[in-house]
Amino acid sequence: MHPTDASLMASPRALLAHLYRTAVERAMPQRQLAAHLPAPPRGRTVVVGAGKAAGAMAHALEAAWPADAPLSGCVVTRYGHTPPRPPGVPARLQIVEAAHPVPDEAGLQAAQRLLASVQGLGPDDLVIALISGGGSALLALPVEGLALTALQALTRALLASGASIGEMNTVRKHLSRIQGGRLALAAAPAPVWTLAISDVPGDDPAVIASGPTVPDASTAADALAVLDRYGIALPDAVRADLAAGRCETPKPDHPRWAACTTRLIATPHDALQAAAREAERLGVRAYVLGDAIEGESREVARVHAGLARYARQGRGPFQAPCVLLSGGETTVTVGTPPQADGAPARGGRAAEFALGLALALDGLADVWALAADTDGIDGTEDNAGAFVTPDTLARARALGVSARAHLDRHDSYGFFAALGDLFVTGPTHTNVNDFRAVLLGPVGGRP
Repeated sequence: MHPTDASLMASPRALLAHLYRTAVERAMPQRQLAAHLPAPPRGRTVVVGAGKAAGAMAHALEAAWPADAPLSGCVVTRYGHTPPRPPGVPARLQIVEAAHPVPDEAGLQAAQRLLASVQGLGPDDLVIALISGGGSALLALPVEGLALTALQALTRALLASGASIGEMNTVRKHLSRIQGGRLALAAAPAPVWTLAISDVPGDDPAVIASGPTVPDASTAADALAVLDRYGIALPDAVRADLAAGRCETPKPDHPRWAACTTRLIATPHDALQAAAREAERLGVRAYVLGDAIEGESREVARVHAGLARYARQGRGPFQAPCVLLSGGETTVTVGTPPQADGAPARGGRAAEFALGLALALDGLADVWALAADTDGIDGTEDNAGAFVTPDTLARARALGVSARAHLDRHDSYGFFAALGDLFVTGPTHTNVNDFRAVLLGPVGGRP
C-alpha cells in the first residue's frame, strides 16, 4: 500500500473527502469534453452555454477546438465559479457571471445576449451549447408580462416549497423565452450540438438547466398544476397565458430536432462509480444505492441511517467495512421558525442531510459520513457540505449545541460550524449533484 493510501485508510474523514474528490474529478470538463466534440463546420461556430460548469466547459472547448477553426460565443456561470484560465489556452469565448439560485439582472442580460447570438445563422454554421446544472437561474428571460422581480419572487417560492427539480423546471421552462427548447428554435436552421453535464435525477436533458436546446414533453398545464400544488401565485395575465397554452414549449415531434444532437459528457452515475472503484481499490467494499434519490433531506437521511444500523448488526446485503454511496437531489422545505437571535437559518440540502443523519444514527459506533454538493457550494453558503462522526452528537452536547433545535430551524450550517465539521472546497467548476458517502467501519485497524 502506498503511503498516501495508508494515510487515507488511517483517517475516515480523509477517506471520505478523497472519495468525494474522486467523484468530482470524474465529472471535470477538461477530462470529458474533448471526446464528444463534433467536427468544425464549413461556416461559423457559435458557442452558448449556462450552468455552474459553463466556465470550465468553455475553457475545455477552447483547448480542444482546432486553432485554425473559427470559434466565438459567450457562456454564463454563477458568481465566483469561473475557473482560472489554463496556461497556454488563448481566450476565444467570453465568460460572464450571474446570480444563482435566484436570478438577477446580469442573468437577464446574459440570456438576451445568448438568444441574439444564435439568430441569423445558416445551415453551414454550428451552435455548440455547453449546458450544466444551475442554468435555469442563470438564463433569466421571462415571458411577456412577467417582470424580473416577479420571476425572482416565484423562484424563491419554488425553492422554499419543497418542489422537486423536475417540478421547478417544468414551471421555469414555460415562463421563459429561452428555455424549454426555445434557444434551439432561435438558432434554426443551424445545427445545434449540445454537450451537457447532468445534475438531475434520471439525467433527462430536458430538465438540465431547463433544457434550452432540447425538446420538452411537459406542458403548460403541467406547469400550472405544479404552481397550484404548492400554492404559488402568478400575475393574472401570465396565468391566463399558461391556461390558454400560449406559453407552450416545442415538443419532441417538432421537425427542428432533426438537426440537433445531445451528448451527456458526465453524470451522477459516472461520478459515483468512480468513487466506488476507488474505494474498492483501497480495500473498502462499496455499494452504490442509487444516483437519483430524491425526497426531503432529513427523511432521506433517516433511510440511510436505517441501512447503516442494519448493516452494523450484521444483517442485510451490506458487509462492513464498507461505504454506502448515493446521489440525486434532495429538497428542504423551509418553514419560518427564527433563530434565537432573529438571524436567518443557514444551510443547504447536503448539510441538512448530514444533520438529519447524525440524529438518526444517534452515536452509532464506527459510522462516519460526508454529504456534499459536487459543485462545492451547498445552497448559498461557503461550504460544500458536512461530516458526520460517531461522536457528532456527544461533541455538540458538550458545547451546549442542540442538534434537534438546529434541524428544526434549518440551521445545519450553524450546527456543523460550531463543531468544526463543515466540508469546504470552494467551487469545483463542475456539477453532478449531491454526493453522499456513509462509511461503516472499522477501517484501517480502528476499533
